[in-house]
Amino acid sequence: MTGGSGGIGAAICRRLGKAGYFVYVHAHRGTPAAAAIVGEIVTAGGRAAAVQFDLTDSAATRTSVERLLEDGPVQVLVNNAGIHDDAAFPGMSPAQWHRVIDLSVNGFYNVTQPLLLPMIRTRWGRIVNLSSVSALLGNRGQVNYAAAKGALNAATKALSLEVASRGITVNAVAPGIISSGMGDAAFDAAAIAAIVPMKRAGTAEEVAGLVAYLASEEAAYITGQVISINGGMI
Repeated sequence: MTGGSGGIGAAICRRLGKAGYFVYVHAHRGTPAAAAIVGEIVTAGGRAAAVQFDLTDSAATRTSVERLLEDGPVQVLVNNAGIHDDAAFPGMSPAQWHRVIDLSVNGFYNVTQPLLLPMIRTRWGRIVNLSSVSALLGNRGQVNYAAAKGALNAATKALSLEVASRGITVNAVAPGIISSGMGDAAFDAAAIAAIVPMKRAGTAEEVAGLVAYLASEEAAYITGQVISINGGMI
């Protein structure tokens, strides 16, 4: 579970731990939060461990992933790590553009590619990529973020075709406005009521429920899909 220390990531980790998975809670800088989530999962009777590496560093990521694979293949991968660095495009710096693209797109490659062959050999796997409604609708000030998540949607569809016959599904979940920390500061209640037909923000637990379903055996015939959870925005 990459980016497991944030609001949505933590909710997904808890839900997967409750479902009986051994959860590797990944963080880069949020290692204390990741350790706390591990503690919650273990206290609730689950199994988990925290892992730390920089997803944008391909060598460090591969080394860390290979260490995890010493204990056996990773059967479920949730690519959740991502960042905002918003600015109107004419004023967006190269650093803002590359930072957002690097984590979502290159980070996806860096962690998914070395995990895939061991998963293929078992002929069972689930890959769930966290996208955003911004990639589907667009959003002012988020050209970099929309581009990164749009690339993730396209990668989801292409990769799903490559591994479908191996019993591996690849899907994307595209949250709308979710009360989880990342979107809380951007939208007040009036703005949410104007944008979202359901007149409320979603919860991290609702996103986690969808991810847990896509990671389950019951979702074996769902692949190559970008499923938006957004209260009716689209």
